[in-house]
Amino acid sequence: MNFFGDCLRASHAAHDWPGWEVIYRKAFPSFATMVDHRDDGYWQRLGIDRTVVLKSSKTVRIDEKVRGRNRVSGKVYDDILLEFLSDEAHDQPGWINKPILADYIAYAILPLGVCHILPVEQLQTAWERNGELWRRRFRPIRAENPSWVTCSVAVPPSVLYPAIGGCLRVSFEPTEVAS
Repeated sequence: MNFFGDCLRASHAAHDWPGWEVIYRKAFPSFATMVDHRDDGYWQRLGIDRTVVLKSSKTVRIDEKVRGRNRVSGKVYDDILLEFLSDEAHDQPGWINKPILADYIAYAILPLGVCHILPVEQLQTAWERNGELWRRRFRPIRAENPSWVTCSVAVPPSVLYPAIGGCLRVSFEPTEVAS
C-alpha cells in the first residue's frame, strides 16, 4: 500500500529541483524560461504545475509527476502510473481520465534519470481506448490518504508509447481528389 500524502510531499519537494530546467531545455530546444505554478490556486486546479515559455513566446503547460524509489522495498520502477481514480470512495476520476489543460505530463523517474514527456490529449485517448485492458493486465496501485484512496495502474513504457503513437494516426475512407 502506498500513502498518497508521502507521494505528494515528495512531488512538491522536487518542484525546485534544477533537473526540470535541464529536461525542458532538452525537450524544447527553443526554451526561453519557465514559470512555477506549484502554489494551490488557479493553475493547480487546471492541472498545470509549470509553464515553459519558448523563444517564439509560445507557452507549453506541463503537469509534473515525480517518481522515486519505493520507500519499503527500495525498488525502482520504470513503469508509468496512470491515476484513474483520485478518490475511490466517491468515484472521482483521476488525471488520466478527466479534463486538464496541461499540454504534457512530465513524468520523471528520478533514480533512473528518465523523464517521459507525454502529450496529454493522445495519452488520455490511449487510456480511453485501452484503460480497461490495462487495468486487468497490469499492476494496480492504491495510495491511501487519511480521507481518500487514489487508484492507479502501472503501465510499462513499451506498451504505453505504441498506444500513444496509435493516437497520432487517423484512418479514413480512401478517396481520390480530382484535379
